[in-house]
Amino acid sequence: MDFTHFNEQGRAKMVDVGEKPVSVRTAVAAGRVLVSEETLALIKSGGMKKGDVLTVAQIAGVMGAKRTPELIPMCHPVLVDGIDLQLWLTEEPPAVEIRASVSCGGRTGVEMEALTAVSTAALTVYDMCKAVQKDMVIDSIRLLRKTGGVHGDFERDE
Repeated sequence: MDFTHFNEQGRAKMVDVGEKPVSVRTAVAAGRVLVSEETLALIKSGGMKKGDVLTVAQIAGVMGAKRTPELIPMCHPVLVDGIDLQLWLTEEPPAVEIRASVSCGGRTGVEMEALTAVSTAALTVYDMCKAVQKDMVIDSIRLLRKTGGVHGDFERDE
């Protein structure tokens, strides 16, 4: 197995993707924040003192996706074509569910952008609700599917 992220000295390097063909690439990631029934009720009613939890988390997730290469050292800056971030509430278990879809036409994939969008949105939910609940759990952040690139498509079995 050729480890492309290491140089001759065994140190990390950013892979050169300049010779790879441009292709349409997509990625979908998901995760959730497990909350108490009381926290869920406050989110639903708009009763959190910091504001509209789902709207702020959605915006934060989009911002997080766009800043991925600033957070993850070996990620290439990608000209993202679109980010669709969806958040919704579930009763059983009480949770904020998060799904991010990211697309681009480029030489490298957008899996990390989708995962960063979900992670940032989840952290924002936690931040906005921590005054009323400290034991929330950020859970199940995962890549659901990706398309494009030399490694082909991927779809998680769930």
